[in-house]
Amino acid sequence: MPHPLGEALRATMRRWASGVTVVTSAYEGRRAGMTVSAFLSVSLEPPTVLVSLHEGAETLAHLRRSGHFGVSILGASMEAASARFSGWGLPPDADRFEGSRVDVRPSGVPVLADAAAWLECKVSALHNTATHVLVLGEVTATAVRDAAEGPLLYFDRAYRRLAT
Repeated sequence: MPHPLGEALRATMRRWASGVTVVTSAYEGRRAGMTVSAFLSVSLEPPTVLVSLHEGAETLAHLRRSGHFGVSILGASMEAASARFSGWGLPPDADRFEGSRVDVRPSGVPVLADAAAWLECKVSALHNTATHVLVLGEVTATAVRDAAEGPLLYFDRAYRRLAT
């Protein structure tokens, strides 16, 4: 049964603008990825980030097995990649990486080559919370690819860009 505040929270959170990322992982040659806006920096010492993934996500299953994941921070021109990795309009078995240029990191984690920035992470902790798992990852490598392009933002159920 849905929580009585679920829809109210959804309406409230639409007022929160967030950046858009694609979280990826790979295990035994199979890769998975999904669009995620629940991403944040936790610590600089050691460099640690957090992502929130649905407990049934294939990406979560891969990172549990491999112990590694990637985060690609999307630039303003990457709406199509965000939509594809969210699964909108795709059959369940579709390759979400189709049409994307990918760099494979030493851990085996794929990151999007056209992303504005990326992080490669080693899983340091998993915390179950209701329908989601909070994944803490120690950053093992990171780079900014395009500092000139602004971020892709999501606000009130639509993609947005920073006004310059």
